[in-house]
Amino acid sequence: MKIGRFSYKNEVFTGIIEGNKVGSIGNIPIEKLISINIIEDAKNLINRWFLIDELEYEVLLTPGKIICLGLNYKSHAAEGGWQIPQEPVYFEKSSCCIIPHKAKICIPENTGRFDPEVELAVIIGKKCKRVRSQDAEMFIAGYTIGNDVTARSMQKMDQSRKYPWFRSKSMDTFFPAGPWMVTKDEIGVCESLNIQLRINGEVKQSSNTGNMIFTIPEIIEAITRYLTLYPGDIISTGTPEGISPIKDGDIVECEIEKIGVLSNTVIYDG
Repeated sequence: MKIGRFSYKNEVFTGIIEGNKVGSIGNIPIEKLISINIIEDAKNLINRWFLIDELEYEVLLTPGKIICLGLNYKSHAAEGGWQIPQEPVYFEKSSCCIIPHKAKICIPENTGRFDPEVELAVIIGKKCKRVRSQDAEMFIAGYTIGNDVTARSMQKMDQSRKYPWFRSKSMDTFFPAGPWMVTKDEIGVCESLNIQLRINGEVKQSSNTGNMIFTIPEIIEAITRYLTLYPGDIISTGTPEGISPIKDGDIVECEIEKIGVLSNTVIYDG
C-alpha cells in the first residue's frame, strides 16, 4: 500500500494511492495511523476519490527523530577518502527540515557548495529499544525516499574545527522525503533495490541498496542499543557514490525501485 499526505483547495488529508487516483481517509496523520496500528485497515476509511494530478503534496510525516547513516556504502566512503566503519555511523537531522515532493530546496546564496544525497528511508512502526537484528522487521512500518541535502563547505569547515555536523545537515528544507510511504508488505525485500539521483536529468548517483555496508536490521539494532525509536521516526540509510553539487534552478530527482520518484527544485534563499 502507498500512503501519502495531500491537499485539495487547502484541505489537507491522508490518502491511499492506487494508480493515478488517491482515496482520502481524512486528516489523520500517517504517524497516528502507524501508532494505533490501523494501516492495514486504512482502505476501509476512504470517503472520497481524487485524481493525483489535481492534488498538492504535503509533508509526509512529522517525525520525532530523523536519524541518518553516514558512510554506509563502500563506494561513498572511498570517494571521500574515509575508512570503512566497523559499526554504523549515525547522526541526527532536525525534524523541521523535512519537506514534501515538489517543494523547493532553499540554499543560502554565496555560502559554498551544497550536495543532495539520495537515500532509502525507513519509517518506524512501533516503539522499540534494544532490538535484535533478527527481530527488526516487526518494528518497520514502511519505506520512503529521503534526500539528505548537505551544506558541504560548511560541513568540511565544521569538521576541521571538530564541530558537530548538525547545522550543515539541518537547514530548513534539507530533508525532502516522499513522495509517499510504501508499506513493508508491498515493497518486500528492500536489500536489493536500485537507487538513483539525477540533476537536471543527468544521472549522478546510481547503485543498489544491496551495496550497503550495514543492513537495515543491523542499523536498527545499533541505534536502539542507545536510543528508543517511536512510530513515525525515520532512519535514512546512507547514500552511494557520485555526490555532486546543486545550484539555483536545478531539478533534483531521487528514484528508488518499488517506491517512486522524489522531485524537488533548488532555489537560492537570501
